Amino acid sequence: MEQTVMVVDDDADIVDMTRLVLEDGGYHVTAARSGPEALRALDRERPDLIILDINMPEMDGWQVLRLLQTDDRTRSIPVAMFSIKAEVRDRLHGLQEGAFDYIVKPFSCDELLQRVRRIFEALEERRASG
Repeated sequence: MEQTVMVVDDDADIVDMTRLVLEDGGYHVTAARSGPEALRALDRERPDLIILDINMPEMDGWQVLRLLQTDDRTRSIPVAMFSIKAEVRDRLHGLQEGAFDYIVKPFSCDELLQRVRRIFEALEERRASG
């Protein structure tokens, strides 16, 4: 079964590049250009993973993450934060807030695919042992 990844980023170039890399890796990709757009899309679809930019106008990634975590329908969807902030404290903040992973931009294509694969492998291991 093809896994679906939702990419949420206000930068069209990043969305396009991420979509190309993930689709080449065998994933189905949907995209949203803002937090509110992503939340509306989640009323219609349930991706297997959300890659969520932190710095977006209107509603930042942290606000979106908190809303996802408080909604029973979206709480179980893993979220990888997506940011240009590469400091250790930024990554730790993401993990402390409940993100499954933290991907730094710019990313290499191979790293992005490997991180997404690892997320899905970890989720599968949790299901198998739980």
